[in-house]
Amino acid sequence: MATVLDASAFLAYLQGEPGADVVADAIASGTSISSANLAEVLSRVADRGRDPVALMEGFVAEGLLEGAVEVEPVTLDDAAEIARLRPLTRAAGLSLGDRACLALARRLGAEALTADAAWGEVRLDVRLVQIC
Repeated sequence: MATVLDASAFLAYLQGEPGADVVADAIASGTSISSANLAEVLSRVADRGRDPVALMEGFVAEGLLEGAVEVEPVTLDDAAEIARLRPLTRAAGLSLGDRACLALARRLGAEALTADAAWGEVRLDVRLVQIC
C-alpha cells in the first residue's frame, strides 16, 4: 500500500528518532508528502536556525524529495477535505497540517504515517500508522 508522511513522521526520520526505521522502509518503497506538511518540516528547521531553502535543495539533489518522497500539492478537493475533517478531528487536536496529510492519504488511497499519538483517537476511513 502507498504511504503518505505526516510532518512528524518525516521529522522523526530526518532526526533519527524512534520510528525512523518505519519511515525509512516507507521511503524505500516510495512515498508522498503534502506540500503543507513539507512546509511544516521546513518551518521546524527554520526554528532551529537552519536554512530551509538550502536543506530542501539538498534533499532534492540527493533524490530524497521529488525522488523517493514525492511532494504533492494541496488541491482544491484536498482543501475541502481538510475543512470536512476539522469537526471530526477537533477533539483529538489535529492541526491543519495533520488534516492535510489525511486528505492526501485519502485522495491517493494510501496509509498515513505519523509520530503523533493523538491520531490514535481518530476514527476515519484512512489507515493510520503510528510509527512509534
